[in-house]
Amino acid sequence: MPKFKYTAVDSDGSESCGVIEGESRTGAGLALLERDLQVTELAEHKSILRFEISRKKVPRKDLMQFSRQMAVFLRAGIPVTDALDIIREEAANKSLFAAALAEMALALRGGSTFTEAAMAHPEAFPPFYIGVLEAAEMTGNLDNALEELAVYIDRDLEARRKIQSALFYPVVVLLMSIATVVVLTTFVLPRFKTFFKDLHAKLPLPTRMLLSITDIIGRDWPFILGAAIVAGLVLGFGPRTPRGRDIRDTLILKVPVVGDMVRVAIIERFCRTLSSMVRSGVSLPDALVVVADGTSNVVYRRGLDEVRTSMIQGEGLAGPVARTGLFPGAARQMIRVGEETGTLDKQLETSAKYFETELNFKITRFTNLFEPAVILMMGFMVGFVAIALVSAMYGIFNQVSV
Repeated sequence: MPKFKYTAVDSDGSESCGVIEGESRTGAGLALLERDLQVTELAEHKSILRFEISRKKVPRKDLMQFSRQMAVFLRAGIPVTDALDIIREEAANKSLFAAALAEMALALRGGSTFTEAAMAHPEAFPPFYIGVLEAAEMTGNLDNALEELAVYIDRDLEARRKIQSALFYPVVVLLMSIATVVVLTTFVLPRFKTFFKDLHAKLPLPTRMLLSITDIIGRDWPFILGAAIVAGLVLGFGPRTPRGRDIRDTLILKVPVVGDMVRVAIIERFCRTLSSMVRSGVSLPDALVVVADGTSNVVYRRGLDEVRTSMIQGEGLAGPVARTGLFPGAARQMIRVGEETGTLDKQLETSAKYFETELNFKITRFTNLFEPAVILMMGFMVGFVAIALVSAMYGIFNQVSV
C-alpha cells in the first residue's frame, strides 16, 4: 500500500508530521481527518531510487457509462448492490472493471458505504470522482452527482477526441516526412556523394550542408541512436519521480499555446469539482484536499495545498487563491464575489462554464496552429533536400558545359 508523508495541525493548533498508509492521496487525507488532523501538506512518500509503477486504469468511457447507468438505476429505485451486479454483467472490461464492481458489491453487503467501496479501487475511480461521491452521499444526492460526473467525463472525453482527431493528419505527415528524409540521407545521398566526388565538381552550399549531415549520421549513428534511447528513457521515466514530475509540469505551463490550454483545463476542472462539493455541503478545507488530489499538475497541486493551509489559519478562499498567481482575473473575481455574497457554488459553476468555452476555443486554436506548423516543417525538410540535389545537378551541368 502506498505511503504518504504529511504535515497536519491538530485540534490544539500544534503541528505534527509523519507518514501514513492509504490506497490513494485522498484516502490518506480522509484517514487523517478521522483523527481530527487538518492536513496542510500531503505527498506520496518514496525513496529516491523508486519509480512510480503505472497501474492499469479503467477507461474513462467505461466510467462514464457506469455513472450514467447507476444514476438511472438509483432514480428507478433499484438497490445499489443489484445495480452493481447488473452493470458488472454488462461491463466491457471484464478483467478489471467487472472485478472492481464485484468487490464493491461485496463491500456494500458487508456494511461499507458506496464511497468507501469505490475508494478501494483507485484503478477505476479517480480522486475527484471519490470526492464528489462522498459529498453526494452526505446529502443523499447520489443519483444527481453520478449524472453530473457522467456529463463531466463525457465532456472531458470529447475534448480529448477533438485534439486527437485534429492531430492525426499532421502527425502522420510529420512521420512520413521524417521517414523520407532518413531514407534520402541514409541510402540516396551517399550514392550522389560518390558521383559528385568523381566529377570533382564544386558543390553549392546547401548540397555541402546536406552531405555533411549525411557524413555525421553515417559516422556517428551509434552515438545518435544511443542519445535518442537515453532521451526517450529520461522523458519516459523522469516524470515518474517526484522531481521529474515537478520539472515536467513546470515546463508544460511555460510552453506557448500548450501551457495556456493546460492551465485553462485545470482551472475548469477545479471550478466544476469544487462547485459540486460546496453545493453538497462539504467544507472548503476538506473539498480542497480532494480538488488538489484530482489536479494532474504538480504546480497547481502545490498551490492549492498552500490555499488550504491559509484557510485553516483563518483566511478565506479568494485571498489565498489570488496570492498563488495561478488563477486568471476572471476566476479570482468570481470566487471573491461568491465568497462575499454566499453564492460560491453558483459562481464556481458559472466560472466552470466560462472556462469550458474558453478551453474549447483554445483547443481549436491549438489544432489550427499545429497543423500548418507541421506542414511547414515538412515542406522545409523535403524542400531543403530537393534544393540541395537540384542545385548540385544544375551546378555540375553548368561546369561541364563550360
